[in-house]
Amino acid sequence: MNNTIRNILAVIVGVLVGGAVNMGIILMSGSLIPPPEGADVTTMEGLKASLHFFEPKHFLMPFLAHALGTLVGAYITARIAASYNMRFAIGVGCWYLLGGIINIVMLPSPLWFTIVDLGLAYIPMAYLAGKLVTKSDR
Repeated sequence: MNNTIRNILAVIVGVLVGGAVNMGIILMSGSLIPPPEGADVTTMEGLKASLHFFEPKHFLMPFLAHALGTLVGAYITARIAASYNMRFAIGVGCWYLLGGIINIVMLPSPLWFTIVDLGLAYIPMAYLAGKLVTKSDR
């Protein structure tokens, strides 16, 4: 297979699988850590209106979804890519970072969560995924 095609497919597959991991964690998060009493988390408007009821524990699963989704997506991308494994892993991390920034704009969260999420869930996880792949390829 042509290296360029393989690299493009690697990014597409990594982004899709990482997104599926993210969504899976978000969908099961309510059963692990139930939302606050009276919070409507079924719509963006309901979530915005009830965000002030959320405690730090309610932000754990969204952080894990963002971090693990990025880690898995970047790892798969780096593993499949024919070349520039770390660059493609970081590229996937940047893609998810952009999504995280858009999410923060659309759904304002506490400052501490914004800092932790944007600072730790995307680029560091993509870097870790790239390192795991490049280390195992030696």
